Amino acid sequence: MAAQSGAQLVAQALKDLGVTVIFGIVGIPVVEIAEEAILAGIRFLGFRNEQAASYAATAYGYLTGRPGVCLVVGGPGVLHAVAGIGNASVNAFPLLLLAGSSETHLVGKGAFQELDAVSLLAAHTKLCTRPGSPDAIPDAIAKAYRAACFGRPGTGFVDLPADLIQATSAAHDVIDRLRPIEAPPKSAGDERTLQKVAQLLREAKAPLVVIGKGAAYGRAEHVIREFVERTAIPFLPTPMGKGVVPDSHPLNVSAARSTALRQADVVLVLGARLNWILHFGEAPKWNARARFVQVDMVADELGRKAGDVELSILGDVGLVVAQLSSLLAGWRWPSSEFRFTQALAEAKTKNERAAAAKARDDRVPMTFAHAFDVIRTTLERLSPPRQGGIVYVSEGANTMDLSRSIFRVEHARLRLDAGTAATMGVGLGYAIAAHAAYHGEGATKKIVAFEGDSAFGFSGLEVETMARYGMDVLIFVMNNGGVYHGDADSAQAWFQLQDASLTRHGAHAAHPPDAGPKPKGLRSTSLGWEVRYDRIADACGGRGFLTRTPSDLAQATVEGFRASVPVVVNVMIEAGANEKLEFGWQASAKASRSTETKL
Repeated sequence: MAAQSGAQLVAQALKDLGVTVIFGIVGIPVVEIAEEAILAGIRFLGFRNEQAASYAATAYGYLTGRPGVCLVVGGPGVLHAVAGIGNASVNAFPLLLLAGSSETHLVGKGAFQELDAVSLLAAHTKLCTRPGSPDAIPDAIAKAYRAACFGRPGTGFVDLPADLIQATSAAHDVIDRLRPIEAPPKSAGDERTLQKVAQLLREAKAPLVVIGKGAAYGRAEHVIREFVERTAIPFLPTPMGKGVVPDSHPLNVSAARSTALRQADVVLVLGARLNWILHFGEAPKWNARARFVQVDMVADELGRKAGDVELSILGDVGLVVAQLSSLLAGWRWPSSEFRFTQALAEAKTKNERAAAAKARDDRVPMTFAHAFDVIRTTLERLSPPRQGGIVYVSEGANTMDLSRSIFRVEHARLRLDAGTAATMGVGLGYAIAAHAAYHGEGATKKIVAFEGDSAFGFSGLEVETMARYGMDVLIFVMNNGGVYHGDADSAQAWFQLQDASLTRHGAHAAHPPDAGPKPKGLRSTSLGWEVRYDRIADACGGRGFLTRTPSDLAQATVEGFRASVPVVVNVMIEAGANEKLEFGWQASAKASRSTETKL
């Protein structure tokens, strides 16, 4: 057998495990790994920042059910990729992170990009390892890959010293080829607990099914759709649980979310955690007497917050729902007998009318609601939601919060957003991951990203990555000139505020101490006035559109959808300078009693 370098062994191990794409940034010493991977037939997607690459790998893991692979250099490369480790952990996404490191004989001497990554990351990963010799590389990678996707998904990390990457195995060494790792085993729920839950649902006056992204990750959409159809229990998807059951389904109560939470008495939680997204299952958002039945593959999640451990079920969401369907065979919730049905219908009608009125407001500068309505109606003509031809990516406070309820998702795993940690900066990495996951073997979906102007700033140059790899991603930057809201409604007003800020802090003439109150300047949430984000696309080989009116926006949406290069549509919307700085999810309990907050 011919001698193999450490880099070749890494590439071969990944190939044997079925890896088809690697996200990352190369440099010494990992460039050799990337080149060998390319020679082995693995696609390497080189990013402009390790943070975005690591986010992309986590999203790819979620979309495919197999660990996304990220390759970075040591030291600062690892530090940048820590963002992806945190994202994988909090969202339960499978990630395999490979990183170079300094030569083993130089450890402790201040070597190039020296960092003890194993010690740093041990507490934040599921498996953190450094192979001791070239022949140990395949096994180390296989173990980390397996750890990433077995049990609660997370990160497996392999540290690869430069001398190990460059070393060669002896020609006579026989290094066993890896076999693909089978999917993790699935367990069904406890029969006695299932009997209790089935009886509780039969007796419920206001039952509700909450569908989380764990159900989407678990590929449980078919059995959950059948369960909803058979039992006629209303359902509420979380942001990334949308599409497990089609948004258009009549039992979807997203438009009456607050009413559903306040009145539900038995809540079946499928693949979701009772965290801030679901208000911890606590009053006053929820009915204080509600009984929560959690279904999760991880025992640690059961019985937390408002969950009832005696009613919670440990097991695969799909298998457990199938068991419940069997136990409830022939039974349907008698919706006409209970006030809950009427309350949901009334709230839904009221809120949909209010939303429609906002969408009709066609003033210029455009509002969020009208701009999104123009984009939605245009996209739905180009690609009807039932076809599942669009993957939506969304980040940014108002951008994400509002777009969630406006754009219909009819199939699972077609919506990505900031997730459990509400992480800004994931959007473009996620869009690249979605393109990689949904293109190939005859499958093609259009990736549409909605970016707040602040969120776009985290990773805007990844547009060049998209252009380099021929990714026809359509990006809308919702430009209101600020985080949450802008500071001014006119150029003159904004530049006056800027001048006051510069004067106040010494960039211009100093403010005399006896000159009275300091002039008002730009707030901490302010961004530049009408920044031309569209020109980034033009500069990188894509196309950019600046839109100010509904007709401009509709035309740009059509052209952007049909383009074969990445497109950035810079959507100028009202600044909202006088509006209160508040994130919809974090609205006060008092406000929630009079205003429906959609999730």
